[in-house]
Amino acid sequence: MSTSNAASRLAFAGALFAAFAPVPAHAQTPSPLAEWQYSGGILLEQMFEPNLPAWRIHIGPSVSFQPRYDGSDSYHAVTGPTIDIRYRDRFFLSTGEGLGMNVLTGPNWRVGFAAAYDLGRREADDLDHLHGMGNINPAPSLRLLGEYIVSKSFPLVLRADLRRNFGGDNGWIGDLGAYMPMPGSSEQFSWFAGPTMTIADSRYMNSWFGVNAAQSANSGYRQYNASAGIRSVGFGVSAAWTVKKHWVLSADGAFQQLVGSAARSPITQTRASGVFDVSVIYQF
Repeated sequence: MSTSNAASRLAFAGALFAAFAPVPAHAQTPSPLAEWQYSGGILLEQMFEPNLPAWRIHIGPSVSFQPRYDGSDSYHAVTGPTIDIRYRDRFFLSTGEGLGMNVLTGPNWRVGFAAAYDLGRREADDLDHLHGMGNINPAPSLRLLGEYIVSKSFPLVLRADLRRNFGGDNGWIGDLGAYMPMPGSSEQFSWFAGPTMTIADSRYMNSWFGVNAAQSANSGYRQYNASAGIRSVGFGVSAAWTVKKHWVLSADGAFQQLVGSAARSPITQTRASGVFDVSVIYQF
């Protein structure tokens, strides 16, 4: 078998995992999970399997073990549903990407937009470290996303995502990431891996990592102004195992390193953090 054919078979195997990519219960809340992991493999599946059914529906329970907030050194478990519904390569409803549509598509690329929801941050999430900081209220958001596959013989997926929250932190945040199917993938087991980088504006950074005068007086933290720039870099791994015809067990993990203003914030207890989640998914 040629190198090109071997790579194509590997990519197709990885694509089988696409429609049931693991999604944490609260995907819209910032977490160390890489943005590409919320929909990892979707574009690969469409590229290597053009005769997909019109409807693809995947639902199930999920549990995630993650930091209580960005920069926290304390972890907790979060449970909830995993939902991913797609109609052809046009419309989608997902706990990871939100409710949206792909407005432009090609054999190896897509550009879309979606309405999503950010759950914000509650002071009660970690009173030991957030007391006096107040809440970041939940807020709706709009996102623009794009993905591009280099080629069938080299199935590297490049992804960019830009989001604007209306309320809450009222900020702009963007992610740049890449991933590809890894050796050892098969029709029953598949896995992806890749890096990510997150960039945010000053409104977002100050909401999550800044300390204003009132917050300083209430919490005891020194005043701190967080500037726009790179918030974090990270790396993620996602995997899935087809247990039976309609049942899939999926899991993913990610590592995140806060940098710049986020890393120097007085509320940041640790710069390095991770997340791990497991989902049991039924495919219709």
